[in-house]
Amino acid sequence: MFLPNYTDLTVEVRGQIGIITLNRPKALNAFSDTMSMDIIKAFRELNEHPDTIFTVLTGNGRFFSAGVDVKASTDPPPAHYTPAEIKVYFLSRFSRALEMLRSMIDHSKVLVLALNGPGVGGGAAWFEGVADIVLAAKGAWLQVPFNALGLVPENGSTLTFAQSMGVRRANEMLMFGRKCSVEELESWGLVNRIFPAEGFHDRVIAFLEEQLAVNDGKSMIESKRLQNAPLRKDRLFAVYDSVDALAERFVDGAPHERFMKKREQLMKGNKDRVSGRVKSSL
Repeated sequence: MFLPNYTDLTVEVRGQIGIITLNRPKALNAFSDTMSMDIIKAFRELNEHPDTIFTVLTGNGRFFSAGVDVKASTDPPPAHYTPAEIKVYFLSRFSRALEMLRSMIDHSKVLVLALNGPGVGGGAAWFEGVADIVLAAKGAWLQVPFNALGLVPENGSTLTFAQSMGVRRANEMLMFGRKCSVEELESWGLVNRIFPAEGFHDRVIAFLEEQLAVNDGKSMIESKRLQNAPLRKDRLFAVYDSVDALAERFVDGAPHERFMKKREQLMKGNKDRVSGRVKSSL
């Protein structure tokens, strides 16, 4: 059964499994403001659902998510703003991301991240560390190029990645933006299991149904609560701390310059592709 009132994703309930599917495949499931709000609404709705044990987050298409939509990135604040006003301007812009992460950290159901394909930026960092279980399609990969864009590791990922795979591996991935295969990340402890890419979503549901057939659902939820309760305050503080650091980077102006350059590259690439198609049709 699909639940109504969503724009950039779908929400489905199959028995005891709730499924949130990012659904902007032409944009590689890049995060828009609408999608971010949809994710917050979906986690709240499934958190309150009386029947579900698992909440699955996945993507439609060849990518899990390409991160924030560069083409729709934040406009700069007015030129006359002081540094303090610039910081508050960007903190207000980041409120959706803050609530999104809080809703996942406090989510009562067992949160399963199903990486159907590559994740970049926020698609590689926002969910992987706070998910209870991470399942991935063979051949998928993650890359976190925050520092190349003048940003910082977002939404508490420095802490949650270190908790999952150790500080030095987290540093290599987050500082240097190294592209890591899910096979490598499985050996590091960030990914639980890898399934064949063909029929990936069906394989994920079948795997979870197998767990439900063997294990008591409420006991799994209690196991999750007991596991996560001691981590909650540190994770929430890490999210806030990273949002504060990110706002300071925008005060410095480096991310805007780098995003504008990236946007220009994307626009030029699109024009070149259109021009090439026109020439080939003549």
